[in-house]
Amino acid sequence: MDLSVLATPLYFGSMAYENRVLKARAAATGPTPADYDRPDTRASLTMGVSSLMVPITQYALKRVVPGRGRAGKTLLGVAATAVAVTSVADRLVRRAESRSDAKAAARARRVASVGGVTAVAGAVVGASAAYSFLSDTKRQWAKGRHRDLGTGLAAWTLALVGWDLVYYCNHRLQHEVRAMWAIHVVHHSSEHYNLSTALRQPVSAFGAFVPYSWLARLGVRPSIIEHSRSINLIYQYWIHTDTIRTLGASEAVLNTPSHHRVHHGSNRRYLDRNHAGILIIWDRLFGTFQPELADDPVVYGLTKNIHSYNPLTVITHEYRDMFADVAACTNWHDRVSFVLRGPGWAYRKRDERLVAA
Repeated sequence: MDLSVLATPLYFGSMAYENRVLKARAAATGPTPADYDRPDTRASLTMGVSSLMVPITQYALKRVVPGRGRAGKTLLGVAATAVAVTSVADRLVRRAESRSDAKAAARARRVASVGGVTAVAGAVVGASAAYSFLSDTKRQWAKGRHRDLGTGLAAWTLALVGWDLVYYCNHRLQHEVRAMWAIHVVHHSSEHYNLSTALRQPVSAFGAFVPYSWLARLGVRPSIIEHSRSINLIYQYWIHTDTIRTLGASEAVLNTPSHHRVHHGSNRRYLDRNHAGILIIWDRLFGTFQPELADDPVVYGLTKNIHSYNPLTVITHEYRDMFADVAACTNWHDRVSFVLRGPGWAYRKRDERLVAA
């Protein structure tokens, strides 16, 4: 049984208590962005429940692994055809523009727009399917089953610390690669910050990450790896609060509410900082640590907020914008960049294009 699901009563009980504390604080000192807002909380809880569907998506992805089975071969063929058609259309656009043939250029540009989106979408699905298949924990355990660390202290230490390190790497990637940000942006979309925000989880299984399953190849049993995932997730739940200001000396080693408030900030100095799960030492080691500063209060949300509580909008808005950017491109360099470069670069590039138009 998934420990993070078994902890559901804890989630609701602690949210109810935090809400009472925040209401008392608001009555005494005024409202803050930490206060519960019914539409915002409803959206967070809806996405928390929806995130339970991720394993179903992962199962579906394994049916379309490129080159394996009819569906996988079809996906590969569609993506390859889209690449070829788009490449030809790009050349036709340039040729028509050199001849000042606006109608021909517009026709070719429409073909390139559809073809480019089809190719990129096919690549995203294909890469996600391949990752899901190749990184399956049971598959990796079977390959490395001559190693078995058992259930002792060494196995649990490697699992917990190893999972936390890989989590840091993947969390950082989700902020630095736009296709990955499209998955993770869901969690940052709220302009409030309380325990309900912790449950605003991604519902997409798309993406290719540093595989946690390498732990199985080192001899950690799949059941211990799964429990380590749950422990990491449960730990991160309670740090989504404004009611705990500091934890003293433990701030040097552990990820705390203060450190994680920074992570959720849209302030310039707080962007892409404090990616840790349990141990903040990873951010200190790899140069992404930022303390919370009294003279720079955290502003929660995105650099451009979506102003919507509709879960479907929250889940899909970055994918929609990303594919719209890809559709407007006229070369492969820009198409790939809008998917694999950082979201900050993509937003600046889009703004420059709008100004130029």
